Amino acid sequence: MAVSSSGIVAALTAAALATVGYLAHQASQTLPAGLGRSPADAAPAAGVSKPPPQARKDPAALPDDSGKGARVVYSLRGDRVWLVGGDETVTRTFKVTPSTVDPSPGSYSVTSRSNAVTGSDGVPVEHVVRFTNVDGVVIGFSAAVNASPPAPAPKTRTGGIRESRADGEAMWTFATIGRKVVVVR
Repeated sequence: MAVSSSGIVAALTAAALATVGYLAHQASQTLPAGLGRSPADAAPAAGVSKPPPQARKDPAALPDDSGKGARVVYSLRGDRVWLVGGDETVTRTFKVTPSTVDPSPGSYSVTSRSNAVTGSDGVPVEHVVRFTNVDGVVIGFSAAVNASPPAPAPKTRTGGIRESRADGEAMWTFATIGRKVVVVR
């Protein structure tokens, strides 16, 4: 039986395509993660379990269980403040420098305000918004007039939670007498 040249070419082409397909499959199985495959397609090595992906929470996101309605929220762990409107919209959030005396987590109200005074650390401050006291130390938000960051001695008991002058002005406008202040961990 005679074999035509077109039959030989067809057989060689089929064999070549099968070989290329097999080699491509083998190569795709040995690629490093992220090269040519999406991480979701990558299989973990035998005996190694992949931990489930964890969503990273935005540190500037309003903490859960921080109350309802118009309020100031202060995070002790995050050293951050949120000004929250009555419609639950965060109107402003910013970092603060904590005082050496922390208030306990809970709900408070703004009890007094001063436009400009000298802080317990001797620094002139403005836009002071007070909401509680702890063992005789008055706790509140304020901004240093000279915009210097506070550096109280660790043994000095201060209650001033310092914010920038711009943030202090926003706090002053928002946190009027009686405004709720929620302190969270």
